[in-house]
Amino acid sequence: MVTMSERTMSRRRFCQFAGSGLLLAPPLMRAHAQSSSTLTAREVVARIKKNIGVPWRTPTADEFKIGDPDAPITGITTTFMSTLDLLERSVAAGNNFVITHEPTFWCAADVVSDLRDDPLYQHKVKLIEKNKDGIFAGWNRTMGWEDYVVKGENPFSIQYAVPETSFEGLAREMETKLKMRSMRLVGDPKLGVTRIGNGGHYILQCMPQLPKVDVLLVFEGREWEAAEYVRDAIAAGQKKALIQLPHEGGEEAGMEECARWLKTLVNEVPIKFVPSGDPFWIPA
Repeated sequence: MVTMSERTMSRRRFCQFAGSGLLLAPPLMRAHAQSSSTLTAREVVARIKKNIGVPWRTPTADEFKIGDPDAPITGITTTFMSTLDLLERSVAAGNNFVITHEPTFWCAADVVSDLRDDPLYQHKVKLIEKNKDGIFAGWNRTMGWEDYVVKGENPFSIQYAVPETSFEGLAREMETKLKMRSMRLVGDPKLGVTRIGNGGHYILQCMPQLPKVDVLLVFEGREWEAAEYVRDAIAAGQKKALIQLPHEGGEEAGMEECARWLKTLVNEVPIKFVPSGDPFWIPA
């Protein structure tokens, strides 16, 4: 295990390692040099591109951020968010290749020009250097809702026809299965629910769903948009409700699905999903 003083790193190097993409830890590779595998991260990505079923977009944030993609890897971690704690746990698991859904350095494309002197950025990068929609499929599996899916034209039109429950019962089920502690609710706890719909980031992505569902699910949503609209709709007499999930609640399970899928392509090294978890908590 690396000490805190040894883990100090620069933000630039950490970005190169993780980002909304692919991270490698060269020193960790050396630490596990006894592995007989010669599989490289570049080879793993080539398999992903070949089997993913859609064209690989360019430019993209899904790229190598830190480390040598042609060096042997010892294990793969998939995760929703490459937090500092997550990277430490990946090191402890013996995995030196991290595939993350979201950026590593707190901005959409891991642009770090203004963060080079930030102490936290530097610490995170040094840790990496020292130890160098499948999303909805995973979410459906975690919730146990594969048989309830009503497919739509895009992720924001997916619905779920579920056995009747109350709004409160639905919220408690999601809280338990998704391991989320900070979801927020708008609506009557006793509202009967049989139809649930995914909302988008913005109000215009939510409007087509609202007339068709009892409950709207929102993550990465602006607080003053869909939540306030549903509150006004309820005041106007409509039987509606909304669940505002933390970002991880809507997408983290998809990275577990990513690990499951990668195991069908890669058998030379271990692959593990490591959750980053809900960053928020609510006082009892």
